[in-house]
Amino acid sequence: MQKEQLYGRRVLINQAQPAPFGLVGEKTMVIRGSVVICRRCNARLKKTDVALPDGSCYCPVCLNLGRVTSHDYFYHLEEPNHFSPLPDPCSWQGQLSPLQEVVAREVARGMAEHHHRLLWAVTGAGKTEMIFLALTEALKRGERVAIASPRVDVCLELYPRLQAAFKKVPIALLHGKNPQPYQYRQLTICTTHQLLRFYHAFDNLVIDEVDAFPFASDPGLHFAASQAIKEDGGLLYLTATPSKELLERVRQKKLKVSYLPQRFHGHPLPQIQTVLVGRWRKKLNKGVLPRQTKTWLVTRIKRHQEFLLFVPHVVDLVPIARALKNELGAVKFMTVHASDPDRLDKVQAMRDHQLAFLVTTTILERGVTFPGIDVGVLGADSEIFSTAALVQIAGRVGRSLERPGGAVTFWIQENSRRIEEARRQIAEMNRRARKLK
Repeated sequence: MQKEQLYGRRVLINQAQPAPFGLVGEKTMVIRGSVVICRRCNARLKKTDVALPDGSCYCPVCLNLGRVTSHDYFYHLEEPNHFSPLPDPCSWQGQLSPLQEVVAREVARGMAEHHHRLLWAVTGAGKTEMIFLALTEALKRGERVAIASPRVDVCLELYPRLQAAFKKVPIALLHGKNPQPYQYRQLTICTTHQLLRFYHAFDNLVIDEVDAFPFASDPGLHFAASQAIKEDGGLLYLTATPSKELLERVRQKKLKVSYLPQRFHGHPLPQIQTVLVGRWRKKLNKGVLPRQTKTWLVTRIKRHQEFLLFVPHVVDLVPIARALKNELGAVKFMTVHASDPDRLDKVQAMRDHQLAFLVTTTILERGVTFPGIDVGVLGADSEIFSTAALVQIAGRVGRSLERPGGAVTFWIQENSRRIEEARRQIAEMNRRARKLK
Protein backbone atom coordinates (compact mmCIF):
# COMPACT_ATOMS: atom_id res chain seq x y z
CA MET A 1 0.00 0.00 0.00
CA GLN A 2 1.32 3.44 -0.97
CA LYS A 3 1.14 6.36 1.45
CA GLU A 4 -1.02 8.30 -1.01
CA GLN A 5 -3.82 5.78 -0.47
CA LEU A 6 -4.04 6.88 3.16
CA TYR A 7 -4.04 10.66 2.61
CA GLY A 8 -7.40 11.86 3.86
CA ARG A 9 -8.79 8.32 3.71
CA ARG A 10 -10.10 5.87 6.27
CA VAL A 11 -8.58 2.57 5.18
CA LEU A 12 -9.96 -0.53 6.88
CA ILE A 13 -7.33 -2.92 8.23
CA ASN A 14 -8.15 -6.23 9.86
CA GLN A 15 -6.63 -6.79 13.30
CA ALA A 16 -4.56 -9.65 11.92
CA GLN A 17 -2.86 -7.42 9.34
CA PRO A 18 0.21 -5.33 10.19
CA ALA A 19 -0.31 -1.57 10.45
CA PRO A 20 1.10 0.21 7.34
CA PHE A 21 4.04 2.57 7.85
CA GLY A 22 3.99 1.87 11.59
CA LEU A 23 0.77 3.84 12.06
CA VAL A 24 -1.40 3.50 15.11
CA GLY A 25 -4.96 2.68 14.12
CA GLU A 26 -8.29 3.90 15.39
CA LYS A 27 -10.94 1.40 16.47
CA THR A 28 -13.70 1.23 13.87
CA MET A 29 -16.49 1.03 16.43
CA VAL A 30 -17.28 2.56 19.81
CA ILE A 31 -19.14 0.38 22.31
CA ARG A 32 -21.03 2.18 25.04
CA GLY A 33 -22.92 -0.30 27.16
CA SER A 34 -25.60 -1.85 24.97
CA VAL A 35 -25.03 0.61 22.10
CA VAL A 36 -22.50 0.24 19.28
CA ILE A 37 -21.53 3.28 17.16
CA CYS A 38 -19.87 2.87 13.78
CA ARG A 39 -17.14 5.44 13.22
CA ARG A 40 -17.54 5.21 9.45
CA CYS A 41 -21.27 5.92 9.03
CA ASN A 42 -22.20 7.01 12.60
CA ALA A 43 -24.94 4.36 12.82
CA ARG A 44 -26.09 3.69 16.39
CA LEU A 45 -26.80 -0.02 16.76
CA LYS A 46 -28.16 -2.27 19.47
CA LYS A 47 -25.30 -4.51 20.57
CA THR A 48 -27.40 -7.66 20.72
CA ASP A 49 -28.54 -7.10 17.11
CA VAL A 50 -25.03 -6.89 15.65
CA ALA A 51 -23.06 -9.33 17.82
CA LEU A 52 -20.93 -11.97 16.06
CA PRO A 53 -19.98 -15.45 17.39
CA ASP A 54 -16.38 -14.35 18.11
CA GLY A 55 -17.60 -11.65 20.51
CA SER A 56 -17.13 -8.75 18.11
CA CYS A 57 -19.84 -6.55 16.61
CA TYR A 58 -20.33 -5.43 13.01
CA CYS A 59 -22.10 -2.59 11.18
CA PRO A 60 -24.80 -3.72 8.70
CA VAL A 61 -25.52 -0.15 7.57
CA CYS A 62 -22.31 0.43 5.57
CA LEU A 63 -21.67 -3.25 4.82
CA ASN A 64 -21.46 -2.61 1.06
CA LEU A 65 -18.18 -0.73 1.61
CA GLY A 66 -16.58 -3.69 3.37
CA ARG A 67 -17.53 -5.24 6.69
CA VAL A 68 -16.56 -3.20 9.72
CA THR A 69 -16.18 -5.12 12.98
CA SER A 70 -15.12 -3.99 16.43
CA HIS A 71 -11.91 -6.04 16.02
CA ASP A 72 -10.80 -3.91 13.06
CA TYR A 73 -9.02 -0.58 12.75
CA PHE A 74 -9.11 2.47 10.52
CA TYR A 75 -5.83 3.99 9.39
CA HIS A 76 -5.28 7.31 7.70
CA LEU A 77 -2.66 9.96 7.09
CA GLU A 78 -3.44 13.65 7.36
CA GLU A 79 -4.19 15.22 3.97
CA PRO A 80 -0.94 16.98 2.88
CA ASN A 81 -2.27 18.54 -0.37
CA HIS A 82 0.67 16.94 -2.09
CA PHE A 83 0.00 18.32 -5.57
CA SER A 84 2.10 20.06 -8.22
CA PRO A 85 1.23 23.74 -8.73
CA LEU A 86 -1.35 24.43 -11.45
CA PRO A 87 -1.13 28.09 -12.51
CA ASP A 88 -3.81 27.77 -15.21
CA PRO A 89 -5.88 24.60 -14.59
CA CYS A 90 -9.05 25.55 -16.49
CA SER A 91 -9.23 24.91 -20.25
CA TRP A 92 -12.94 25.77 -20.65
CA GLN A 93 -13.46 28.33 -23.43
CA GLY A 94 -17.15 28.98 -22.84
CA GLN A 95 -18.67 32.22 -21.62
CA LEU A 96 -21.10 32.82 -18.81
CA SER A 97 -24.07 35.15 -19.07
CA PRO A 98 -23.88 38.33 -16.93
CA LEU A 99 -26.21 36.77 -14.34
CA GLN A 100 -24.23 33.53 -14.27
CA GLU A 101 -21.03 35.56 -13.87
CA VAL A 102 -22.37 37.32 -10.77
CA VAL A 103 -23.30 34.01 -9.14
CA ALA A 104 -20.03 32.35 -10.19
CA ARG A 105 -17.97 35.10 -8.56
CA GLU A 106 -20.05 34.94 -5.40
CA VAL A 107 -19.58 31.16 -5.19
CA ALA A 108 -15.83 31.50 -5.84
CA ARG A 109 -15.45 34.05 -3.04
CA GLY A 110 -17.40 31.80 -0.71
CA MET A 111 -15.31 28.77 -1.60
CA ALA A 112 -12.12 30.74 -0.97
CA GLU A 113 -13.41 31.47 2.54
CA HIS A 114 -14.67 27.88 2.97
CA HIS A 115 -18.29 28.91 3.41
CA HIS A 116 -21.18 26.49 3.68
CA ARG A 117 -23.45 27.65 0.86
CA LEU A 118 -26.49 26.66 -1.22
CA LEU A 119 -26.43 27.38 -4.95
CA TRP A 120 -30.13 27.38 -5.84
CA ALA A 121 -30.61 27.66 -9.58
CA VAL A 122 -33.37 26.43 -11.89
CA THR A 123 -32.86 23.29 -13.94
CA GLY A 124 -30.79 24.18 -16.99
CA ALA A 125 -29.30 27.32 -15.39
CA GLY A 126 -25.76 26.01 -15.93
CA LYS A 127 -24.84 25.17 -12.32
CA THR A 128 -21.85 23.07 -13.40
CA GLU A 129 -20.36 25.86 -15.52
CA MET A 130 -21.01 28.35 -12.72
CA ILE A 131 -18.67 26.48 -10.38
CA PHE A 132 -15.77 26.36 -12.85
CA LEU A 133 -14.34 29.66 -11.58
CA ALA A 134 -14.52 28.47 -7.96
CA LEU A 135 -12.86 25.15 -8.88
CA THR A 136 -10.16 26.95 -10.86
CA GLU A 137 -9.25 29.23 -7.98
CA ALA A 138 -9.31 26.36 -5.47
CA LEU A 139 -6.97 24.27 -7.65
CA LYS A 140 -4.65 27.26 -8.04
CA ARG A 141 -4.53 27.53 -4.24
CA GLY A 142 -3.42 23.90 -4.09
CA GLU A 143 -6.64 22.79 -2.40
CA ARG A 144 -8.12 19.34 -2.68
CA VAL A 145 -11.71 19.40 -3.98
CA ALA A 146 -14.44 16.81 -4.50
CA ILE A 147 -17.75 16.93 -6.35
CA ALA A 148 -20.19 14.33 -5.05
CA SER A 149 -23.69 13.33 -6.12
CA PRO A 150 -26.20 10.79 -4.78
CA ARG A 151 -26.68 9.43 -8.32
CA VAL A 152 -24.03 7.53 -10.27
CA ASP A 153 -25.65 8.78 -13.52
CA VAL A 154 -24.84 12.35 -12.47
CA CYS A 155 -21.22 11.43 -11.73
CA LEU A 156 -20.90 9.79 -15.14
CA GLU A 157 -22.24 12.92 -16.81
CA LEU A 158 -20.02 15.27 -14.77
CA TYR A 159 -16.80 13.33 -15.34
CA PRO A 160 -16.34 13.97 -19.11
CA ARG A 161 -17.53 17.57 -18.70
CA LEU A 162 -14.93 18.21 -16.00
CA GLN A 163 -12.26 16.37 -17.99
CA ALA A 164 -12.93 18.68 -20.94
CA ALA A 165 -12.98 21.81 -18.77
CA PHE A 166 -9.84 20.90 -16.76
CA LYS A 167 -7.69 19.02 -19.26
CA LYS A 168 -4.48 19.56 -17.25
CA VAL A 169 -5.96 18.15 -14.05
CA PRO A 170 -6.01 14.38 -13.38
CA ILE A 171 -9.49 13.58 -12.02
CA ALA A 172 -10.55 10.57 -9.96
CA LEU A 173 -13.96 9.00 -10.62
CA LEU A 174 -15.25 6.90 -7.73
CA HIS A 175 -18.45 4.89 -7.63
CA GLY A 176 -19.47 1.37 -6.71
CA LYS A 177 -19.52 0.11 -10.31
CA ASN A 178 -16.13 1.52 -11.31
CA PRO A 179 -13.56 -1.30 -11.65
CA GLN A 180 -10.60 1.10 -11.55
CA PRO A 181 -8.57 1.19 -8.29
CA TYR A 182 -8.55 4.28 -6.10
CA GLN A 183 -6.12 7.03 -7.10
CA TYR A 184 -5.02 10.06 -5.10
CA ARG A 185 -6.11 13.14 -7.02
CA GLN A 186 -6.55 16.85 -6.37
CA LEU A 187 -10.00 16.76 -7.98
CA THR A 188 -12.39 13.88 -7.30
CA ILE A 189 -15.87 13.10 -8.66
CA CYS A 190 -17.74 10.51 -6.62
CA THR A 191 -21.07 9.28 -5.34
CA THR A 192 -22.01 10.46 -1.86
CA HIS A 193 -21.62 6.87 -0.60
CA GLN A 194 -17.91 7.07 -1.48
CA LEU A 195 -17.53 9.96 0.98
CA LEU A 196 -17.78 7.34 3.74
CA ARG A 197 -14.23 6.33 2.81
CA PHE A 198 -12.75 9.82 3.37
CA TYR A 199 -11.70 11.60 6.55
CA HIS A 200 -10.75 15.30 6.62
CA ALA A 201 -9.60 15.05 3.02
CA PHE A 202 -11.15 17.98 1.17
CA ASP A 203 -10.70 21.71 1.53
CA ASN A 204 -13.95 22.15 -0.39
CA LEU A 205 -16.73 19.67 -1.13
CA VAL A 206 -19.49 20.24 -3.69
CA ILE A 207 -22.64 18.10 -3.42
CA ASP A 208 -24.71 18.16 -6.60
CA GLU A 209 -28.44 17.33 -6.49
CA VAL A 210 -28.30 17.56 -2.71
CA ASP A 211 -32.04 16.96 -2.30
CA ALA A 212 -31.96 13.67 -4.24
CA PHE A 213 -32.38 10.16 -2.87
CA PRO A 214 -30.58 8.67 -1.00
CA PHE A 215 -28.53 11.59 0.33
CA ALA A 216 -31.48 13.76 1.32
CA SER A 217 -32.94 11.21 3.75
CA ASP A 218 -29.79 9.40 4.94
CA PRO A 219 -28.16 10.79 8.13
CA GLY A 220 -25.17 8.53 7.51
CA LEU A 221 -24.40 10.27 4.22
CA HIS A 222 -24.71 13.70 5.84
CA PHE A 223 -22.26 12.47 8.48
CA ALA A 224 -19.97 11.23 5.71
CA ALA A 225 -19.98 14.67 4.07
CA SER A 226 -19.12 16.39 7.34
CA GLN A 227 -16.28 13.91 7.95
CA ALA A 228 -14.93 14.13 4.39
CA ILE A 229 -14.13 17.85 4.63
CA LYS A 230 -11.37 19.26 6.79
CA GLU A 231 -12.33 20.86 10.09
CA ASP A 232 -12.40 24.27 8.40
CA GLY A 233 -13.54 22.91 5.02
CA GLY A 234 -16.12 24.48 2.74
CA LEU A 235 -19.35 22.84 1.59
CA LEU A 236 -21.36 23.87 -1.48
CA TYR A 237 -24.81 22.39 -2.13
CA LEU A 238 -26.25 22.49 -5.67
CA THR A 239 -29.91 21.99 -6.54
CA ALA A 240 -32.90 23.38 -8.41
CA THR A 241 -35.36 22.10 -5.80
CA PRO A 242 -34.03 22.68 -2.28
CA SER A 243 -35.71 20.84 0.56
CA LYS A 244 -37.58 22.61 3.35
CA GLU A 245 -34.70 21.69 5.67
CA LEU A 246 -32.15 23.46 3.46
CA LEU A 247 -34.34 26.55 3.12
CA GLU A 248 -34.85 26.59 6.89
CA ARG A 249 -31.07 26.59 7.38
CA VAL A 250 -30.87 29.52 4.97
CA ARG A 251 -33.59 31.34 6.92
CA GLN A 252 -31.70 30.73 10.16
CA LYS A 253 -28.54 32.09 8.51
CA LYS A 254 -26.76 28.78 9.07
CA LEU A 255 -26.30 28.43 5.32
CA LYS A 256 -25.48 31.15 2.82
CA VAL A 257 -27.36 31.15 -0.48
CA SER A 258 -26.76 32.14 -4.09
CA TYR A 259 -29.86 32.21 -6.27
CA LEU A 260 -30.47 32.20 -10.03
CA PRO A 261 -34.04 31.75 -11.36
CA GLN A 262 -33.11 31.93 -15.05
CA ARG A 263 -31.77 29.35 -17.49
CA PHE A 264 -28.45 30.03 -19.21
CA HIS A 265 -30.16 30.80 -22.54
CA GLY A 266 -32.68 33.17 -20.96
CA HIS A 267 -35.79 31.28 -22.14
CA PRO A 268 -38.50 30.28 -19.64
CA LEU A 269 -38.90 26.83 -18.14
CA PRO A 270 -41.42 24.76 -20.14
CA GLN A 271 -44.73 24.48 -18.31
CA ILE A 272 -46.49 21.19 -17.59
CA GLN A 273 -49.48 20.15 -19.70
CA THR A 274 -51.85 17.55 -18.23
CA VAL A 275 -54.07 15.13 -20.15
CA LEU A 276 -56.73 12.98 -18.46
CA VAL A 277 -56.59 9.30 -19.37
CA GLY A 278 -58.64 6.39 -18.09
CA ARG A 279 -57.39 3.27 -16.34
CA TRP A 280 -54.08 3.18 -18.17
CA ARG A 281 -52.64 0.16 -16.34
CA LYS A 282 -55.63 -1.94 -17.38
CA LYS A 283 -55.00 -0.89 -20.99
CA LEU A 284 -51.29 -1.73 -20.75
CA ASN A 285 -52.06 -5.17 -19.39
CA LYS A 286 -54.08 -5.76 -22.57
CA GLY A 287 -51.13 -4.63 -24.67
CA VAL A 288 -52.74 -1.29 -25.56
CA LEU A 289 -51.59 2.29 -24.98
CA PRO A 290 -54.00 5.04 -23.92
CA ARG A 291 -55.18 6.74 -27.13
CA GLN A 292 -53.87 10.20 -26.15
CA THR A 293 -50.49 8.77 -25.20
CA LYS A 294 -50.15 6.84 -28.45
CA THR A 295 -50.95 9.96 -30.49
CA TRP A 296 -48.28 11.93 -28.62
CA LEU A 297 -45.68 9.20 -29.11
CA VAL A 298 -46.40 8.64 -32.80
CA THR A 299 -46.22 12.36 -33.54
CA ARG A 300 -42.74 12.57 -32.06
CA ILE A 301 -41.47 9.40 -33.66
CA LYS A 302 -42.54 10.67 -37.10
CA ARG A 303 -40.65 13.91 -36.45
CA HIS A 304 -37.58 12.02 -35.17
CA GLN A 305 -38.03 13.93 -31.93
CA GLU A 306 -36.27 12.11 -29.07
CA PHE A 307 -38.00 11.91 -25.69
CA LEU A 308 -38.06 10.34 -22.25
CA LEU A 309 -41.17 8.47 -21.12
CA PHE A 310 -41.48 8.17 -17.34
CA VAL A 311 -43.60 5.61 -15.47
CA PRO A 312 -44.14 5.38 -11.71
CA HIS A 313 -42.80 1.92 -10.86
CA VAL A 314 -40.41 -0.75 -12.10
CA VAL A 315 -43.35 -3.18 -12.42
CA ASP A 316 -44.86 -0.84 -15.04
CA LEU A 317 -41.90 -1.31 -17.39
CA VAL A 318 -42.74 -4.79 -18.72
CA PRO A 319 -46.39 -4.08 -19.63
CA ILE A 320 -45.60 -0.70 -21.18
CA ALA A 321 -42.75 -2.19 -23.22
CA ARG A 322 -45.14 -4.87 -24.50
CA ALA A 323 -47.79 -2.28 -25.37
CA LEU A 324 -45.21 -0.04 -27.09
CA LYS A 325 -44.01 -2.91 -29.28
CA ASN A 326 -47.61 -3.84 -30.15
CA GLU A 327 -48.62 -0.28 -31.01
CA LEU A 328 -45.43 1.24 -32.46
CA GLY A 329 -43.77 -1.67 -34.22
CA ALA A 330 -40.01 -1.67 -34.78
CA VAL A 331 -39.17 1.68 -33.16
CA LYS A 332 -35.95 1.35 -31.16
CA PHE A 333 -36.32 2.04 -27.44
CA MET A 334 -35.21 0.58 -24.11
CA THR A 335 -36.47 0.52 -20.53
CA VAL A 336 -34.27 1.41 -17.56
CA HIS A 337 -34.49 1.51 -13.77
CA ALA A 338 -32.17 1.92 -10.79
CA SER A 339 -31.28 -1.77 -10.39
CA ASP A 340 -30.92 -2.47 -14.11
CA PRO A 341 -27.46 -4.06 -14.61
CA ASP A 342 -27.25 -2.42 -18.07
CA ARG A 343 -28.48 0.96 -16.84
CA LEU A 344 -25.30 2.90 -17.63
CA ASP A 345 -25.02 1.46 -21.15
CA LYS A 346 -28.68 2.23 -21.88
CA VAL A 347 -28.35 5.84 -20.76
CA GLN A 348 -25.23 6.17 -22.90
CA ALA A 349 -27.11 4.72 -25.88
CA MET A 350 -29.70 7.47 -25.46
CA ARG A 351 -26.94 10.08 -25.25
CA ASP A 352 -25.43 8.67 -28.44
CA HIS A 353 -28.80 9.00 -30.28
CA GLN A 354 -29.05 5.24 -30.79
CA LEU A 355 -32.61 5.19 -29.41
CA ALA A 356 -35.81 6.97 -30.40
CA PHE A 357 -36.72 7.19 -26.73
CA LEU A 358 -36.04 5.75 -23.29
CA VAL A 359 -38.69 4.50 -20.87
CA THR A 360 -37.60 5.14 -17.30
CA THR A 361 -38.56 5.30 -13.66
CA THR A 362 -37.65 8.31 -11.50
CA ILE A 363 -33.96 7.35 -11.70
CA LEU A 364 -33.54 9.83 -14.58
CA GLU A 365 -35.58 12.62 -13.01
CA ARG A 366 -32.51 14.79 -12.49
CA GLY A 367 -28.83 15.31 -13.13
CA VAL A 368 -28.72 13.96 -16.69
CA THR A 369 -28.97 16.04 -19.85
CA PHE A 370 -30.24 14.93 -23.24
CA PRO A 371 -30.32 18.15 -25.29
CA GLY A 372 -33.48 18.86 -27.24
CA ILE A 373 -35.75 16.16 -25.82
CA ASP A 374 -39.44 16.15 -24.90
CA VAL A 375 -40.80 14.44 -21.80
CA GLY A 376 -43.96 12.45 -21.10
CA VAL A 377 -45.05 11.02 -17.75
CA LEU A 378 -47.66 8.27 -17.68
CA GLY A 379 -49.32 8.22 -14.25
CA ALA A 380 -47.84 11.52 -13.12
CA ASP A 381 -50.52 11.69 -10.40
CA SER A 382 -48.94 8.67 -8.67
CA GLU A 383 -47.71 9.38 -5.14
CA ILE A 384 -44.23 8.20 -6.13
CA PHE A 385 -43.75 11.52 -7.94
CA SER A 386 -43.09 14.27 -5.39
CA THR A 387 -43.44 17.92 -6.33
CA ALA A 388 -39.66 18.23 -6.52
CA ALA A 389 -39.44 15.16 -8.76
CA LEU A 390 -42.09 16.57 -11.13
CA VAL A 391 -40.25 19.90 -11.36
CA GLN A 392 -36.99 18.07 -12.05
CA ILE A 393 -38.62 15.86 -14.70
CA ALA A 394 -40.07 18.93 -16.43
CA GLY A 395 -36.60 20.44 -16.25
CA ARG A 396 -35.18 17.78 -18.59
CA VAL A 397 -36.82 19.74 -21.43
CA GLY A 398 -35.50 22.89 -23.10
CA ARG A 399 -31.90 22.59 -21.94
CA SER A 400 -30.20 23.53 -25.21
CA LEU A 401 -29.78 26.87 -26.93
CA GLU A 402 -30.80 25.28 -30.24
CA ARG A 403 -34.11 24.06 -28.75
CA PRO A 404 -34.85 26.04 -25.59
CA GLY A 405 -38.46 24.87 -25.46
CA GLY A 406 -40.30 21.57 -25.80
CA ALA A 407 -43.22 19.53 -24.55
CA VAL A 408 -43.79 18.37 -20.98
CA THR A 409 -46.92 16.19 -20.95
CA PHE A 410 -48.37 14.42 -17.93
CA TRP A 411 -51.07 11.77 -18.44
CA ILE A 412 -53.16 11.48 -15.28
CA GLN A 413 -56.28 9.75 -14.00
CA GLU A 414 -57.15 12.57 -11.59
CA ASN A 415 -55.93 16.00 -10.63
CA SER A 416 -53.02 16.09 -8.21
CA ARG A 417 -51.99 18.66 -5.62
CA ARG A 418 -48.33 17.80 -6.30
CA ILE A 419 -48.72 18.56 -10.01
CA GLU A 420 -50.42 21.87 -9.28
CA GLU A 421 -47.62 22.77 -6.86
CA ALA A 422 -45.02 21.85 -9.50
CA ARG A 423 -46.81 24.11 -12.01
CA ARG A 424 -46.89 26.90 -9.45
CA GLN A 425 -43.15 26.58 -8.75
CA ILE A 426 -42.29 26.65 -12.46
CA ALA A 427 -44.53 29.69 -12.98
CA GLU A 428 -42.91 31.44 -10.01
CA MET A 429 -39.40 30.76 -11.33
CA ASN A 430 -40.39 32.14 -14.74
CA ARG A 431 -41.92 35.21 -13.09
CA ARG A 432 -38.72 35.88 -11.13
CA ALA A 433 -36.63 35.36 -14.26
CA ARG A 434 -38.72 37.93 -16.17
CA LYS A 435 -38.06 40.48 -13.42
CA LEU A 436 -34.34 40.14 -14.06
CA LYS A 437 -34.65 41.33 -17.66
